[in-house]
Amino acid sequence: MTRSLPLIVLALALAAPAAADPLDEPHLDIVPRTPAEAARIAAATAAPESFDAAQPFEARPGGAATVRATSDANAFSLPSANLGYEGELRFKVGNGLFRKIWVSAPASTLASDGLGPLYNARSCQRCHLKDGRGHPPEGPEDGAVSMFLRVSIPGGPEDARAEIEGYLASRPEPTYGTQLQDFALPGHAAEYRLAVTYEEMEVALAGGEVATLRKPTYTAADLGYGPLHPDAMLSPRVAPQMIGMGLLEAIPAADILAAADPDDADGDGISGRPNIVWSVEFDQPMLGRFGHKAGNPTIREQTGSAFVGDIGISNPLFPAGSGECTDLQADCLAAVHGDGDVREFEIDAEGLDLVTFYSQNLGVPARRDVDDPEVLWGKELFHGAGCASCHRPAHVTHRLGNRPEHSFQLIWPYTDLLLHDMGEGLADDRPEARANGREWRTAPLWGIGLTQQVSGHTYFLHDGRARSLLEAILWHGGEAQEARDTVVEMPPEDRAALIRFLESL
Repeated sequence: MTRSLPLIVLALALAAPAAADPLDEPHLDIVPRTPAEAARIAAATAAPESFDAAQPFEARPGGAATVRATSDANAFSLPSANLGYEGELRFKVGNGLFRKIWVSAPASTLASDGLGPLYNARSCQRCHLKDGRGHPPEGPEDGAVSMFLRVSIPGGPEDARAEIEGYLASRPEPTYGTQLQDFALPGHAAEYRLAVTYEEMEVALAGGEVATLRKPTYTAADLGYGPLHPDAMLSPRVAPQMIGMGLLEAIPAADILAAADPDDADGDGISGRPNIVWSVEFDQPMLGRFGHKAGNPTIREQTGSAFVGDIGISNPLFPAGSGECTDLQADCLAAVHGDGDVREFEIDAEGLDLVTFYSQNLGVPARRDVDDPEVLWGKELFHGAGCASCHRPAHVTHRLGNRPEHSFQLIWPYTDLLLHDMGEGLADDRPEARANGREWRTAPLWGIGLTQQVSGHTYFLHDGRARSLLEAILWHGGEAQEARDTVVEMPPEDRAALIRFLESL
């Protein structure tokens, strides 16, 4: 069963002075909820008592920002339905910057130079094609443009964050930084080539069915700057889908924290923990929400880090003109960058804000077939198996003075935005802030049934190893082991109904 938020927890969270809370949300203009609103929210987000029909407003997972579910590859690329004319215009300008192809400096196109010298892609759109999810290489000739390896080494006491309890210290790999770039400008060596091999594993399912999983092994091949540090920790990451991010950012931190149960006090086997990260923008601890391990607190910070890490573009939050180059990559540091006399940064604050606005307002498509009997049966199985304990269906966003399109919306993202131990099978053995090597943020499920339509594939999980929704479920372990085993033991027709429900999201 899902855990609804106790009203007393909400009331206490709302009563706490914002200035005294190290997890406040300084980027949001928050209008506090009233006790009456807290009661309405608790009722609206409670677990369903019946599965005979769809819940009220369930067909509009993004609230008033929900967009129509198109039948083409642009289903994830529409602006929030409630933006208005000026907002939609700003969205389109941000889209232009999101799609822009960056070139090397010096160039006659001063607003577009500054690429690299080391990079993973030449535009945001190259990784998040059609604003959907990336994929691993599909063969020896296929590149890894929408996937890369994060890298770090264990840190020492000097790398700890005393302000964050339970912070797991790490530091960039001395030669290669925090992620490996597989492209480089002429005259520079790329850092590596991503190589992936798979071991096939069969899983017997009730009813005589058999599923085949593929266990990946990742290699940083053809290293361009010498060997990795012997303690280097590598973590594969595919680009996630982009929809609904502004709504996720608008979920109150107090609500997310109230659902955490790090010591499993209620004995249900689920012990979600918040990731607390250091905000570069606000110079304080904040709740992590974005990225596969919830390593970034805001969309603006996520956007700025992607610009510098993925494309090598300096910006007000991450000002290094050399991007991810390290002190041991002298030629990279000495290269001509695009932030010389004309510009302070390769993308300025206005450009960063426009791309952030675009990312905040990619609309969530409407649900399909919410009243279909098989979908409703699959939904009941989803709840009965305990999947909703982590993939929490509904939230209500803050009342916001500065972002009316995200303000006080009942949304259905199917995530608690918390970290969960997913077992040894999915472990990357690499910490990130408070997340340990077995923990991952619960991925939102909205839009997941449109993956094939938008992205042209059905690869799931943080590294795309799962080739179907069923394979993704079968990789679940740790806290999700019991739910996974319940799915394995279902009759085939029940498993089919569960998948049909997920495809309706």
